[in-house]
Amino acid sequence: MRRPKYLLLSIVVVLALAAFAVGCGGDDDGGGATASPTAGGGDVSGTVSVMAVWTGDEQASFQAVIDEFTKVYPNVTVNYTSAGDQLPTVLSTAVQGGNPPSVAAVAQPGLMADFVNQGVLKPLDFAEGVIGENFSSSTIEVGTVDGTLYGMLFKAANKSTVWYNVLAFEDAGVTPPTTWDELLQGAETLNASGVKAYSIGGADGWTLTDLFENIYLRTAGADLYDQLSAHEIPWTDDSVTTALEAMAQVFSDTANIAGGTAGALQTDFPKSVTQVYTDPPAAAMVFEGDFVQGEILNSTDAEPETGFNQFAFPSVNDSPPSVVGGGDMIIAFNDDAATQAFVSYLATPEASEIWASRGGFSSPNVNVDTSVYPDPIAQATASALADAEVFRFDMSDLAPSAFGGTVGQGEWKILQDFLQDPSDIQGTQDALEAAAAQAYGQ
Repeated sequence: MRRPKYLLLSIVVVLALAAFAVGCGGDDDGGGATASPTAGGGDVSGTVSVMAVWTGDEQASFQAVIDEFTKVYPNVTVNYTSAGDQLPTVLSTAVQGGNPPSVAAVAQPGLMADFVNQGVLKPLDFAEGVIGENFSSSTIEVGTVDGTLYGMLFKAANKSTVWYNVLAFEDAGVTPPTTWDELLQGAETLNASGVKAYSIGGADGWTLTDLFENIYLRTAGADLYDQLSAHEIPWTDDSVTTALEAMAQVFSDTANIAGGTAGALQTDFPKSVTQVYTDPPAAAMVFEGDFVQGEILNSTDAEPETGFNQFAFPSVNDSPPSVVGGGDMIIAFNDDAATQAFVSYLATPEASEIWASRGGFSSPNVNVDTSVYPDPIAQATASALADAEVFRFDMSDLAPSAFGGTVGQGEWKILQDFLQDPSDIQGTQDALEAAAAQAYGQ
């Protein structure tokens, strides 16, 4: 999981800015109305500069998307610059220097909102038609600020998945649960069979925030999720109590956690995944997003479907199919014809299918042909993401980083303390509210 941090500029950043400046110039060419994103685009010309975090295989896959775009728009040049995990700093510096890219992909809606407040972002009204055709209203809301569309979620992560050891489940006679009660019952059965149910990466606080967010979205609903995300209701609200009580049903089952509470607090995300697929397994399942599959394939010998698989995060009290996700949103600092054509193209199913077929990509585009994904598991997680009745962005990524994204403080640290003592729900809520109020400046 990518957790960009706001760091001081380093020599690497300076070099990235220098390289990026060479590729800028989206305002120099173009003009007029953009063509259809998949029609012949010979009448559109110009240069589009793009900045994102993607490197390595991800950069190669995005370049494949660019290459197909330029086949449709042969007179448009697209120059891509990777800023890596220092993207927020590099991009903000470029904006402050008056030299922003034509297009950027950002993982933080709050950063997008900051650019909107600075008056430097262009509304995506020119692409509202194609975006409206291909994305759900819940997904579109993620890129909307004060009723105006500024961002399009292009590359997403489905964080509402639970990954399990297929043989452990089969040996215990447990089938993937669809409800929270079934999950708890299955956990008891797994433990009775000799395999602990839960692997928890408590050393990384963000895994605990992801678990809370999935429970809260299902117990409180989307409206309260939005209010808590914006700190419009306090963390002492009864809805938070309900979610923490459900979370405590897992945390308090210490005999059913790999390594117990102490072990969970010393387990990082990679280990929380790999120890589910050791022989014998240390636990039967781990709560985390679709990126778990990459960790399994890279670090274990488990085979898809026969060794590992996933199920959707269970419904709580008949909650609708819901997905907590993250991802990279396309935003535009220019709105010339070339930029309009490129952003509109990225909103099409064809653009997403190029990357999806290469792997390591999930699209919230509802019209993507899921058969292009490289395996049935990726097809399932991507379909759940696109088809979710309710989609909400990762709450901790929406919060100020001092509360939602900093090691050793804020929500990460407080939920680690809650893992250690799940009986103290009121104390946990009080600590969360105090930290949130300070981070939000209230």
